[in-house]
Amino acid sequence: MSTSQVLPYPFSAVVGQDELRLALILTAISPRIGGVVVRGEKGTAKTTTVRAFAGLLGDAPLINLPLGATEDRVVGSLNMETVLTTGRAEYKPGLLAQADGGVLYVDEVNLLADHLVDALLDAAASGRVSIERDGISHSSPANFVLVGTMNPEEGELRPQLLDRFGLAVDVVASNNPETRVEIIQRRLAYEANPEQFVQNWAAQDEEISQRIHAARQLLADVELPGELLSQIAWLCSRIEVDGMRADLVITRTALAHAAWQGRTQITDEDVEVAARLALPHRRRRNPFDAPEMEERKLQEVLQEARNFYKDTTKQGPAAEETDEDTGATALVDTENPTDEQGQQGTAQAKAQSTGKVGTAGHGEPFRS
Repeated sequence: MSTSQVLPYPFSAVVGQDELRLALILTAISPRIGGVVVRGEKGTAKTTTVRAFAGLLGDAPLINLPLGATEDRVVGSLNMETVLTTGRAEYKPGLLAQADGGVLYVDEVNLLADHLVDALLDAAASGRVSIERDGISHSSPANFVLVGTMNPEEGELRPQLLDRFGLAVDVVASNNPETRVEIIQRRLAYEANPEQFVQNWAAQDEEISQRIHAARQLLADVELPGELLSQIAWLCSRIEVDGMRADLVITRTALAHAAWQGRTQITDEDVEVAARLALPHRRRRNPFDAPEMEERKLQEVLQEARNFYKDTTKQGPAAEETDEDTGATALVDTENPTDEQGQQGTAQAKAQSTGKVGTAGHGEPFRS
């Protein structure tokens, strides 16, 4: 094995791919976000970035899940023959348990069997892997950062599976000649002298690693204002995502981003970053919508949510009204009345903001 294969490419030396790098960092801070799926054509440094990221986590394992892996190889197995001699089944850990505390990496995840994708997504969301055979069950910790990469040209993930990934990032090769030159120069320098190249970037990588560790410690102290939780609910309602997973992912991601920034309270900036990473692969959209349209739509709805929930105490744009028939209360935009769907969404948001739901970012994940 050559030296260049032994030493991973430094995470800090990756040119561009800022959104991908941030998504990986946030998922490392809060694995309950549910993993990252990375979509992009070949040659866009998807695998290089993921392997470099794993190097930030110290001695944490990087487990590769091969496409041809069997279910027993992935989730583990129970040797039932030992029940007769010892009274208990012998458990053999699978790749999910082996990835505990590290990174589980699946290249070409779109080509993996659906039932295996379900298994690894369950483990990523719950932090545990469970196996049951003939009435005997076993559960092991499986707290890992799940990363799946794929080339959409080779086929897409089914929407039901894509939705279960917490965050999604599309990567493309830069069209900027200067950026492309920088990529080539760094790669050639790495191949010519890997030890020196890695050493040159060691300080930057160590700084990121320490920030991730500090953010993990801070995460439990980050506060979530009720107004911002209401904005998240409004946003997901207006974007017309299915289910409640998007609300939870955005909340957990916003909390992680605040911790990454060293803050103990999330802000509009955290919600915007989280929404940009968590919503595009969930929104029901026209297949011919351009990426710019996605970004513009997101910005419009974010601003709409901010305007809707500001100044409620002064009966400004958002005011509380009571339904005469049911007695239910909801926030209504007095300047731009909403449709029935929007009012239902904000009523739900108000219930969340008044503490009628579990603590965001903690507890068992929502599953549909």
